[in-house]
Amino acid sequence: MEEPKESQPSVSNGVKKPANNDYDLTQPLQTGTGLRSGLTSYGDAHFSLFLRKVFIKALGYSEDSLSRPIIGIINTYSALNPCHANVPQLIEAVKRGVQLSGGLAVEFPTISLHESFSSPTSMFLRNLMSMDTEEMIKAQPLDAVVMIGGCDKTVPAQLMGGISANKPVLPLVTGPMMPGSYRGKRLGACTDCRNNWAAFRAGTLDVEDIGALNEELAPTAGTCGVMGTASTMACVTAALGFMPLRGASAPAVSSARLRIAEETGTNAVSVAAAKRTPQEMLCKESFLNAITVLQAIGGSTNAVVHLMAIVNRHPKLSGEITLQTFDDIGRETPLLVDLKPSGDNYMTDFHNAGGMLGLLHTLKPLLHLEAITITGQTLGQVLDANPFRTFQFSSEIIRPLTNPLYPSSSLVVLSGNLSPNGCVMKASASKDRHLLSHSGPAVVFKNSTDLALRIDDPDLPVTKDSILVLQGIGPIGNPGMPEAGMIPIPRKLSSQGVTDMLRISDGRMSGTAGGTIVLHVSPESVVPESVFGVVKDGDWISCDVEKRSLRLDVSEEEIARRIGERKRVVEGDEKGAWKMRRARRGYRGLYERCVNQAEEGADFDFLTAAGPGDE
Repeated sequence: MEEPKESQPSVSNGVKKPANNDYDLTQPLQTGTGLRSGLTSYGDAHFSLFLRKVFIKALGYSEDSLSRPIIGIINTYSALNPCHANVPQLIEAVKRGVQLSGGLAVEFPTISLHESFSSPTSMFLRNLMSMDTEEMIKAQPLDAVVMIGGCDKTVPAQLMGGISANKPVLPLVTGPMMPGSYRGKRLGACTDCRNNWAAFRAGTLDVEDIGALNEELAPTAGTCGVMGTASTMACVTAALGFMPLRGASAPAVSSARLRIAEETGTNAVSVAAAKRTPQEMLCKESFLNAITVLQAIGGSTNAVVHLMAIVNRHPKLSGEITLQTFDDIGRETPLLVDLKPSGDNYMTDFHNAGGMLGLLHTLKPLLHLEAITITGQTLGQVLDANPFRTFQFSSEIIRPLTNPLYPSSSLVVLSGNLSPNGCVMKASASKDRHLLSHSGPAVVFKNSTDLALRIDDPDLPVTKDSILVLQGIGPIGNPGMPEAGMIPIPRKLSSQGVTDMLRISDGRMSGTAGGTIVLHVSPESVVPESVFGVVKDGDWISCDVEKRSLRLDVSEEEIARRIGERKRVVEGDEKGAWKMRRARRGYRGLYERCVNQAEEGADFDFLTAAGPGDE
């Protein structure tokens, strides 16, 4: 009898096809990569692969294509997400890069979040998107994943989920929109949205102006065109080493954005071959670089919450970065990038001035150049391979270290009896620097509904020296920690020319917003033991940014008495929010029971690398 021949690769059109041993039942199935990874549990691995091929071939794939590295592309396109309107074009460009490099590109959907179209807030759904991202990456046979995101919470959600899934991941942001124009003046969402709305509230713009402005503030697809949260997270993601440097700033509607997408697809194939996972790539120094960039760009305060959530997903780095790290780095890092809301310009200007390449070359003395990037190069090697020569326009937008826009500490971390676990302020966005050291009487709003009802009451007992306090908008209290921390100036004061006041809340504000505003107070007011939760009208509050202090100037005995009284009320109120969260159904119930506080990232405790801990 003739001996059976070994399976040999076949040849078609001069291209060798790999031998097909998938159905050799005498041998264990080799799993781990491509279509053979993460097989569905049927109790028979060969049958699992056989059935998988049956269904994937319904889409027309050949054995040759199915033998390639499989590169997933996360599709977050949504007709309710204008920041992601260019996602279909980006997907095609990523596919081109993948397939030119010998991979098989396969797109799949996840949740898509837009800040203005999510109730009660997109932050409420960030953790859900991270869960969706993590589980879909883990569940499907993918050798690497290109994660397309853009609008504020999508990029951090994808990084959180990608780190937890720990397959090779490559973020690709959709990019900033172009600026608009009104009466010869450039405009850009969303700093100019807020500034012009404040002017309309003050009566210096009429209804015709505000209606015309509405059509020019977001003239193209893409994320906000200033250094808001979306642009901040794009820059931070590049600083972490996850993307090509120009990928942080190229406009959404530019051909450069499509070339970056193609390059990302190409990189994905090589990263898949190297099996370079985010937990392997990221080190403490990666995050120190990201925080240095955050301070240098005058980035969004939201990035503090997001970075804490991201680092706490890493098993080896959880606990290595704290709020104090942000403040320590801030003291040594000047604000260099002249963009709204801390400066005057737009993301297109930053890109044309050199973007992240120009900024990182400028920051080189402050960076940890040994940190590894997704391509396997160190950050120092990336910069050495891509020199940058400063020119006049560049140095106007990206200031040299010797001529900063703000000397240090664009973002500061405050603490004191009012916020023992820390809180955050973007000091560089203060419109009245005298307020950085200020004491005054509190005008307290219990929640956002109370704020809306009373802020413009002509009889509101408020002066320009008052301190506006908004409770009830923390991670649990709202829920979802809304961007309501930029409390509007009471109309009776704004009409008198008051443009800034010291404002304090346990919520967030948009990265595009400005003012002297303390955020992320922790513990939040809904927590029974929270000092912030027992502040009353007329209480004296002192804020001193230089000393990093935020204090309620009430005796410790009185504070203890108020907290004791409040705890008795909360514990006895069976229908109160604090007790109701234990029995509430659905995602909201999960959120309120499991979300941690701002200084830990407002993530779900069970999603962190450390896990939920003891009750």
